[in-house]
Amino acid sequence: MHKSRLAGFIIDCETDDLDAAAGFWSAALGLERKPFDDPEEAAAYIGLRTDADDLHIEVQKVAHTSRVHLDIEADDLEAEARRLEALGARRIGMVKRWIVMEAPTGQRFCIVQPQRRDFDDRANTWD
Repeated sequence: MHKSRLAGFIIDCETDDLDAAAGFWSAALGLERKPFDDPEEAAAYIGLRTDADDLHIEVQKVAHTSRVHLDIEADDLEAEARRLEALGARRIGMVKRWIVMEAPTGQRFCIVQPQRRDFDDRANTWD
């Protein structure tokens, strides 16, 4: 048995100026920027500040076409990947600490560790 739920949205930006991209999305959504502490992550991601129990939103520098993807938070990444594969998704690969998946309809998404403090109380429970 494991738990999972929607964690948030990642705004993938094919850009050389992550700061400008984050500036646009920060202003557009009315959310303050929240830089990452880890220098490696700070080079590729700028978070947007949301309440601790809200969906997380990040702006990510990518080398592919700009798009938005979602993250699913799970307490057992492998169990969640297998559950989603049984529904027709396919595993693309592991990146750092998360699993990249593709839905049968072509959208890519990630399975990540729990992000919000109310995860245990509010996540879906799967057999």
